[in-house]
Amino acid sequence: MRSSVLRRTCTAAVATALAVTGLAACNSEGGSAADGKTRITVNCWPQPSAKIDHQRFDEDVKTFEKQNPDIDVVAHDAFPCQDPKTFDAKLAGGQMEDVFYTYFTDTERVVSINQAADITEYVKDLKAYKDIAQPLRDAYTVDGKIYGVPRTNYSMGLLYSKALFTKAGLDPARPPATWPEVQDAAKKIAALGDGTVGFAEYSAQNQGGWHFTAHIYSQGGSVVSEDGKKAAVDTPEGRAVLQNLKDMRWRDNSMGSKQLLIINDTLQMMGSGKLGMYLAAPDNVPRIVKEAGGKYEDLAFAPMPGGKGTLMGGDGYMFNKKATPDQIRAGLKWLEWTFLTPGQGYMNNYARAAADKSPVGLPEPRLFTGATDAKDQELKKASANVPVENYRAFIDGGQQLDMKLEPKHGQQIYAVLDGAVSAVLTKKDADIDQLLKDAQSKIDGILSRG
Repeated sequence: MRSSVLRRTCTAAVATALAVTGLAACNSEGGSAADGKTRITVNCWPQPSAKIDHQRFDEDVKTFEKQNPDIDVVAHDAFPCQDPKTFDAKLAGGQMEDVFYTYFTDTERVVSINQAADITEYVKDLKAYKDIAQPLRDAYTVDGKIYGVPRTNYSMGLLYSKALFTKAGLDPARPPATWPEVQDAAKKIAALGDGTVGFAEYSAQNQGGWHFTAHIYSQGGSVVSEDGKKAAVDTPEGRAVLQNLKDMRWRDNSMGSKQLLIINDTLQMMGSGKLGMYLAAPDNVPRIVKEAGGKYEDLAFAPMPGGKGTLMGGDGYMFNKKATPDQIRAGLKWLEWTFLTPGQGYMNNYARAAADKSPVGLPEPRLFTGATDAKDQELKKASANVPVENYRAFIDGGQQLDMKLEPKHGQQIYAVLDGAVSAVLTKKDADIDQLLKDAQSKIDGILSRG
């Protein structure tokens, strides 16, 4: 275990200055140490403010290093794990950690600018890799070569407050199943007054474009053509997305006056009892409880309204192109130990998580298949400590939906669609047809660059 000096994060330096010297320090800790150990830098260590998560991650690093005395893991804390404002700068400077966090949507771009190591010949040593669901493995595969390892996956649904549903005269056991039903429920919840918002939506920091994609999937549409070469947002489905949001914002006044929201805003709104519904993945539930004072028993999930489709995505880790073979092998050992072994490590030690009063049993899509999945489900069920009945509709209804991965070049596309979503939520006279036409053209430009 290295000193606290070596464990300092470079996030602040990157965010404030992006100076070359500051960036270089971020990656200077990797490589071979004087003591002969293989040293790897890894990001996405929970910040100290998340006391339990930070402590458990640190404990796991120490345990892993004890079991693998030839490896030294140097963790960098960060929240969020990937900040679009610093991620691109670190990539461009070639100064990512040896093992760095990415979304599925980042894969092709990171590979295209030659910032990722090809790990194809190394993953054969990962016992659990063959049991990771094939679509998730495909998310880190480009032209037949493997560049990353999935860590988690998710699908979107409708997160809602049972307390506000009851207070507004709605049946919390019968959540909205269509977008007109969402509109109606949102109006009734907003009518409670006292700053209560019926439905909220993101519209900044790429998050609005991400949720536009979820919306259009729910309408049966897509943001790109099936062959991935052309945009597909200037369509009846895309129009329905923006019109629905515009109607709730300006006609129904059910979305509140504060806009340009991001995830932290909705977490606080839901936790304080002032928000009825928003689109989310199940990992929002523990954050609402831990960060915003919410209660597990009050938070319920329904499948994506519309009954046609939903967005699924996920995250994982890639390897710096400068990583040595020894660092790649060490990094894969670390990823398997802490993220890919049922009952063990930061992600899957369910008994420990339950003892920490962290949630076990949230309705997440399965990462694994086969024997690894069977073991994972067995251990998770044994330690479940959340009201799983609150998620029954999400689990049952989600099986009927078309699960669609995020588009390639997703973050760039989301940045474009942010503008369309923010416009309809902040401008009463926003021209939906023009917004979609402009977005279509810009996304075509992104896709044309390959």
